[in-house]
Amino acid sequence: MSIKLIVGLGNPGPKYENTRHNAGFWAVDAIVETLGGRWADERKFKGEVARTRVGDQDLRLLRPTTFMNRSGQSVGPMAQFFKTAPEETLVIHDELDLPPGRMRIKRGGGHGGHNGLKDIQAALGSPDFWRLRLGIGHPGHRDDVVGYVLTNPPANERRLIDDVLIEIRHLAPDLVLPDESTLVQAVNSYRPGTD
Repeated sequence: MSIKLIVGLGNPGPKYENTRHNAGFWAVDAIVETLGGRWADERKFKGEVARTRVGDQDLRLLRPTTFMNRSGQSVGPMAQFFKTAPEETLVIHDELDLPPGRMRIKRGGGHGGHNGLKDIQAALGSPDFWRLRLGIGHPGHRDDVVGYVLTNPPANERRLIDDVLIEIRHLAPDLVLPDESTLVQAVNSYRPGTD
């Protein structure tokens, strides 16, 4: 099994560019810079799309230009058009339940209250896609979550997130052609400053 579509989640526009909720955009940008490819606006998919190859594998990358809560309106049509199965799709997103500087990868599972994942799951008709979760930390109370994810992380937290993005660059080819157990171990055991 290989990954044919990598999706980074975020909100479009300069207002949100550096907010925590855009960590998925930061990661998919890092992968495009590492593997090659250029972003192009694809209105029929409601997103920006880049294309590259890893070995013999075609890879498409997607930044939805819908807002986060409507990410499925971008991911669903693209997956359908290119006949990409859920298990051939990797979605990269921010994760409140992990501290900055940590990441986790898994295939399948629930949406954990993440509205972007919820919309993608509905659009694909399956929860069986890969998720790469990038830690942004939690504000401490659920009533503070919306304001928290839509603000910029302080410099010390952004440095930790940037360390994760560097590690994602190193792992980029393995994300496309995963040896599942090795990849899961490499991602889930990562700590800043340990590579």
